[in-house]
Amino acid sequence: MLSPPSARPRWRLAAPDPTTVRNLASRHGLPPLVATLMANRGFEAGLDAQAHLTPQLGDLHDPFLLPGMDAACARLQRAIELGHTILVHGDYDVDGVTGTTLLVRLLRHLGAQVHWHIPSRFDDGYSFGEHSLRKAAQVGAQVVVSVDNGTSSADIIAALSGMGVDTIVTDHHEPPKGALPQAVAIINPKLDGCPYPFRELCGAAVAFKLAWGLCQRITGSDRVRPDLRDFLVDAMGLVAIATVCDVVPLEKENRILAHYGLKALAAARTPGFRALLQVTGLEGRVLTAEDVAFQIGPRINAAGRLDSAARAVEVLLAESQDEALRAARLLDDLNLQRRALERELTQEAMIQAEAYGHHPEFPVIVLGGAGWHQGLVGIVAARLVDRFHKPAIVFGFEGEEGRGSARSIPGFSVLDAMHGAREQFSRYGGHEQAAGGEVRFEDLETLRESVNQRAREMLERDPLPIPTLEIDFDLPFEHMVEESMRAIERLEPFGSGYEQPVLLSRDLRLAEAVRRVGPNGEHLMLRVRRGEVVHRAMFFGQGERADELQMGLPLHLVYTPRRNTFRGQTELQLLVRELHVGDAPPLQPA
Repeated sequence: MLSPPSARPRWRLAAPDPTTVRNLASRHGLPPLVATLMANRGFEAGLDAQAHLTPQLGDLHDPFLLPGMDAACARLQRAIELGHTILVHGDYDVDGVTGTTLLVRLLRHLGAQVHWHIPSRFDDGYSFGEHSLRKAAQVGAQVVVSVDNGTSSADIIAALSGMGVDTIVTDHHEPPKGALPQAVAIINPKLDGCPYPFRELCGAAVAFKLAWGLCQRITGSDRVRPDLRDFLVDAMGLVAIATVCDVVPLEKENRILAHYGLKALAAARTPGFRALLQVTGLEGRVLTAEDVAFQIGPRINAAGRLDSAARAVEVLLAESQDEALRAARLLDDLNLQRRALERELTQEAMIQAEAYGHHPEFPVIVLGGAGWHQGLVGIVAARLVDRFHKPAIVFGFEGEEGRGSARSIPGFSVLDAMHGAREQFSRYGGHEQAAGGEVRFEDLETLRESVNQRAREMLERDPLPIPTLEIDFDLPFEHMVEESMRAIERLEPFGSGYEQPVLLSRDLRLAEAVRRVGPNGEHLMLRVRRGEVVHRAMFFGQGERADELQMGLPLHLVYTPRRNTFRGQTELQLLVRELHVGDAPPLQPA
């Protein structure tokens, strides 16, 4: 059965092979801390480690290794030459928004007749639909180029073909088991038999590959002309945003795109980039993946969650700085609204979840509320997962109809559990860790019972282990200084599959009394010390644990170091993962 919320994770300190650590340190000139971090992430001394430490643009793969690239570039070149109208069709998440922006900017630069379309989360739903046909007819499209969708849209693409519209699909989702759409080209690294060496690109990265291929075809050479090369380098900023926010593995080609894309984003050569950096307070800083994930990404997503993702595209396509800044400030306002609504909705959901979160007969928390914002229920589900360490499905109801999002924990397929309620769902789908569905209010109770019955059967067959907090390195606190932070930063950017370092420092003390902070005191702010080294630390979502922390008691801290900038001042700060008060930390054997 799933562990109760009171069961805190076991601590396990990694024990990489000492020879591997020594070889990484000696061959690549790394301090033991960084060599250990790399060994823990599966690296050995050699070319892979060197490529990771020093990403090179020359290691990006040829776009023409992707299926359909020749046909897609040929059709777009002909459309540009003949003045055919092109419709770029994205989606309402960060990946779709950035990829749409990228292709529209390039096609405009090349003189194409181009329009763009982002569906409404609330009115149209995800991917292609009847709205796609209406938009294509409205603008007189002769070519539609999808971004981050389309591989499973055979019916709509057939309907577009019947209207005389050619479709080019750029996508990164798993293809359906049946027949693929009859498109001019389907560019997707996950197609069966695809020779492309890396299958984990995000949607915007696939769009970038199409842009690169088109630039080569327009130039007539593998080495694109200077203006197009400048465009592609700058466009990697858009790809970096999507790569981080779409949570694809940050390795190999994705690492190259993120590394150079963060530099392009920080250089802010377009009004849209400059406006985003201004409203997020990131101007003039070396950008990290964390900055993108927690500052830029949420503002782009807020548009699609509360209003229309078109607002975000308007920022990124803006031609003037004034226009971009006005649009970016609207995104910032929407994000503030999103945060306020999210706090309110999370509080309501937490109260309702108390009836289920502590009881083993409910392995999956299933909640719903009238008027709960359907664009925010996925975020709230993730908060419930963090709080109770259980999968959660949260529905927002408008009248009798509810739309919900599901989030899970590692090792448990929430989609499999949802199969138990296939009779109650109007429709549903997704993946093991994240899914969605629709249900009528009158069926919610039955759906809860059906999902949990299926989940109990799953857990009887395959119980989940007690959660474990994996620790990279046991670092004496007196070594958590600027030199160590700079060494860790050599491994940026961190992300999915290449997580931020998790360190343990023992036998600390509070330098001052702990403080509860946040609108409802839900977070803890600490100042911790050992000897002369003192750092501020934040423990998010754990305000209720303030009474554990008393002056003078031994404190063992598991944390991730980071830089925090506030009012123009930057300091080294610790993001607490877990803590223990007592004589010794609760370490398990590796």
